[in-house]
Amino acid sequence: MRTPSSPARAGSRAGAAPLALLVLAAVLPLAAGCGNTGGLTSAGPTPTAIGPVHLWPERKGADVPPADPGGAPPEYVPGLAPVVGQDVHSVDPVALVQAELRAHPDITVGPDGMPPETAAAIRACGREGQAPGACPVRAPYYRDLTGNGKDEVVVGIEFPDRMMSVRVYTADADGRLNRIMATTQTVISVELAGQDVILRVPSGNPGYELITAWSWDAKQRTMLPAREEIVRVPAGAVGAAGAAGTAGVRAAVPAPGAP
Repeated sequence: MRTPSSPARAGSRAGAAPLALLVLAAVLPLAAGCGNTGGLTSAGPTPTAIGPVHLWPERKGADVPPADPGGAPPEYVPGLAPVVGQDVHSVDPVALVQAELRAHPDITVGPDGMPPETAAAIRACGREGQAPGACPVRAPYYRDLTGNGKDEVVVGIEFPDRMMSVRVYTADADGRLNRIMATTQTVISVELAGQDVILRVPSGNPGYELITAWSWDAKQRTMLPAREEIVRVPAGAVGAAGAAGTAGVRAAVPAPGAP
């Protein structure tokens, strides 16, 4: 004989149904969230872009002189035999610098400038009795820097106090050597990157160096310092010029004095 359910037990069963519904309602959003793994989520509001602001627009700015439409005149090196087939590999770099020295003697400043002791050492290059390594003209490097399919020759001349004259020459169709770059700097290092000659020199701020990329300008028919960058020297690196060097590492550079 079945015993009828007591009112208390029936009431507990009746109250359990709403409770189960509440638990199920709480679990469903969690289950839905678990099923969305890997989906897109909001990263928050996007900052409003702020464009450049032209300060003092009423001020008349400085004028930039227009480039010479004819380009820079060629800096031909006199006194050398014509270069066959525009092959600068056949040119003796010492004879090249000696020819320039004969064409511009006793000049100590400017692109052709040279300290007297350096000029004397260059004149003695290759002579009997000169000490090994005493010739200031370094071994040349070759690279197509003008994009004409022919190599140019890069020549370095050591000056006192870790200064260096870096010069680049190209040969024209007539076999004449044209100097397309000449600069004298207190050099940390010289690099070739693509069609650029890159000079690294100490900057005016301790702990920073100046990197200048010289590039061929077809309109001016010469190499120009096209880009400059001040970079912070990595901690512990020491440059050859007595200032800090870079060890090939660049860093984003804040303004001097910034943290």
